[in-house]
Formats: sequence, structure tokens, C-alpha cells
Amino acid sequence: MSKICVVFDRLRSEEKMLQKEAESLGYDTSMIDAKITQLNTESKKTDYDFGQVVLERCVSYFRGLHFTSCLEFLDIPVINKFSVATNCGNKMFMTLCLAKHKVPTPKTYFSFSKEGAEENLAKIGFPMVIKPVIGSWGRGVMPLKDKDTMDAVFEIRELTDGPHDRIYYLQEMIKRPPRDIRVITVGEQAVGAMYRKSEGFKTNIALGADPELCEITNEIEDLAIKASKSVGGGILGVDMMEDKEKGLVVHEVNNTVEFKGLSRVAKRNIPKEMIEFAVNSVRK
Repeated sequence: MSKICVVFDRLRSEEKMLQKEAESLGYDTSMIDAKITQLNTESKKTDYDFGQVVLERCVSYFRGLHFTSCLEFLDIPVINKFSVATNCGNKMFMTLCLAKHKVPTPKTYFSFSKEGAEENLAKIGFPMVIKPVIGSWGRGVMPLKDKDTMDAVFEIRELTDGPHDRIYYLQEMIKRPPRDIRVITVGEQAVGAMYRKSEGFKTNIALGADPELCEITNEIEDLAIKASKSVGGGILGVDMMEDKEKGLVVHEVNNTVEFKGLSRVAKRNIPKEMIEFAVNSVRK
């Protein structure tokens, strides 16, 4: 193994940490900006040095997904795989993977039109949570507390042109403490976890939630690894909530997971774990 490549579209602290850790372990690194690359189907040889394995770290889900597809066409090992990125990037696909593998998750309902969603809610009742099937950082995730809220949210959706807005993803509202848990999994290990504490509805760090180190219990690790395997495994961020009646439930698995904040307090060296996993994945 001589070189590891990190593909990005915005050079953040995480990508710099990965580069530094790889070089400290004795590996050459190449840092490639996906925005300025040109690939084609004429040849599997390119002008870019992708090394022996690529860590795909694009902020843009669609850019990263399509870039990963090209890398797999070129027979270049990439983490995470295209199938994993696909499963994690769409909340409906992800939830179906969790359910198929019997990972505890909130009850979720799908409708494919405004009218279908209204009928679904008439049977289920309120409150519920509506989420866009594609999106990050809590954007578009809203509580539906009553029919008036539903009417307002659905009206806005009908005015947009986004094809994914025609998919209505409705999830039960979990009775939880004012926090959730983010677990970073690398292969079959949970390498770090934190509480994301917020008095508001959303617990995203990007929206102001406060991080706090979370002890990785056997229950948390087992559930996180089971969730990771359900979508195909790799380097992932597993989000779970503490339901007062059901216990831990997984509500999301993230593909290109951020880890800067958690790295400051985690007991293990998260970027080092990621680099070593990438190297070992192509040595097998």
C-alpha cells in the first residue's frame, strides 16, 4: 500500500485530519477535488492519482454518489461503496434496510401523493414527523402536530418542483429525552459516540445542539453495528434515540459522516481508525 486518496468537494477539518493521520502512519496521500475532475468511459486510465483506495468525502450527496459510481467503474476501491451511499442517502431506502434486518426503528409510513399522505395520517393520527427522503442537517424535517400544520406543510410541498417532495415519509414521534446519540462505526467497531443535546425538536450539531461524550455500552455498540451492516457496512454515522418505552431505536444511518467535534473528546483516534480500515479493506 503506497497511497490513499481523499476525494472531497469542500476541504473541511475532517479531510485535513484524514490526510494528516494517513501521512503520520507512513502512507502517501492525494487530495482530489471532485468539482474539477473529468472522467469518461473511454478508458479506465485517468489523469488522477486515486491511489490504492479512495475515501469519498463529498458534502454533496449527489456529487459523491455519482463520483463513487465512476470510481467503481474504474475498478478503484472506494469507501463507502455505491450501494451503501445509495442506501444511506435516501431515508426511505435506509429505513427499509433497517426494517428488513430487524433493527429497532420508529414506525414509518410511506405515501406517494398528497392525498395518500392525508389518508395515511387520518388513520395514524397526530403527532407525526415528516422528513424529506433526501437531505441532511435536519433540513425539511418537521413535526406535524395537527391537521392545520399538515395542511400548511403539504401545501408548500405541492408548490415545489422537487421530485422527491412527491414521496411522503412519515414517522412516529419518539418520546425521548432532549437528546439523541450519534455513533461512528468503522467496520464492525463503534469507535466513538456522543449525545447531541437540544431543547428544540432537532438535535443536529449544525443547528446548534450541544455535544457531550457518550459511553459506548454493549447495547449501543451492538445496535450500531447491526444498523451499519443493514445498509452494507463501512464508515458510518448511526443515529439513535432513547424511547421511554421501546428502548434504543435507530432513526438514521449517515454515509459521509462528520467527526471533527467527536474527535476532540473521543477516547479513540477516529481518523486513524478510518485510515487503518481503508488500508485493511484492500489488503484482504
